[in-house]
Amino acid sequence: MELAQVRLLVTDFRACYRFYADVLGLKPQSGAQDGPYEKFSPATGSAGIAIEDRAMMAQVIGELGDAVNGHRSLVVLRVDDLDRYCAEIVERGAEIVQGPAPMTDRMRVAHLKDPEGNIVELQEWLLLRG
Repeated sequence: MELAQVRLLVTDFRACYRFYADVLGLKPQSGAQDGPYEKFSPATGSAGIAIEDRAMMAQVIGELGDAVNGHRSLVVLRVDDLDRYCAEIVERGAEIVQGPAPMTDRMRVAHLKDPEGNIVELQEWLLLRG
């Protein structure tokens, strides 16, 4: 398992984009200033910080809405075999709230919550970025 990113669920995507890119000086992956998603990388290291429009995640897992007092972040973990890993953690007491299911042509995902209600996204990458 590998930590892929910490993702912040935001309401004002453009302001957050400017903060991470212009104020903190992190490098945006795609330049998508209007969202709904962007990953920012530090000068060194492979994990990064990502921002995602809160409404987009609400569509994926069927909750959250766009309220500022809703979920604010999620942890993203990359696994080699999503189906196998989900079966293992369900046996250990996890409850999958969404997935496993395709997210894009590059990955499949599943979502669960920790005991405090924080969202964890598990990713299986099907294709690596070129």
